[in-house]
Amino acid sequence: MKAFLNRPLEGDWSYLWSDATYLKVRRGGWIVSVAVIIAIGVNTDGRREVLRLEIGTSEAEPIWTEFLRKLTRRGLHGVKLVILDAHEGIKAAVAKVLSATWQRCRAQFQRTALAHAGKSGRRVVSAFITTAFAQDTAEAESTQRRAVADQITPKLPKLATLMDDAEHDVLA
Repeated sequence: MKAFLNRPLEGDWSYLWSDATYLKVRRGGWIVSVAVIIAIGVNTDGRREVLRLEIGTSEAEPIWTEFLRKLTRRGLHGVKLVILDAHEGIKAAVAKVLSATWQRCRAQFQRTALAHAGKSGRRVVSAFITTAFAQDTAEAESTQRRAVADQITPKLPKLATLMDDAEHDVLA
């Protein structure tokens, strides 16, 4: 496993998905929370691979910066777009290390949005938001997102504000 995760990365990796999840582990007789950080890349041939998996203490910028630097030392280059959550630490690290554009993960955005919808409204809100993502052009996406936000504003103003605030992050 270590050899696989430390192998040289050859060629350009146009797209990179990166995220972390927290797990409880036993350390020194104590149960502590750790961040399991992962990067999945897509090369120019369209092949998707796990590029790195690491245990970190948090999602702070220094952790993400070192994580991405380890990838670049192994040969990661050519990254055009990084798909991630909206965590400030990783956004700053991507700008510093990769100088790439980033886009907020739509699935994570949708989960955050649905938390504002209430149990009874989740199905309808999910369908509305999905219509914005299904458009063929950036202009059509923006127009549809605006229509959805306007439609839900009277009943769910916080969700409409979330959609407005996240427009450029999600529709990059």
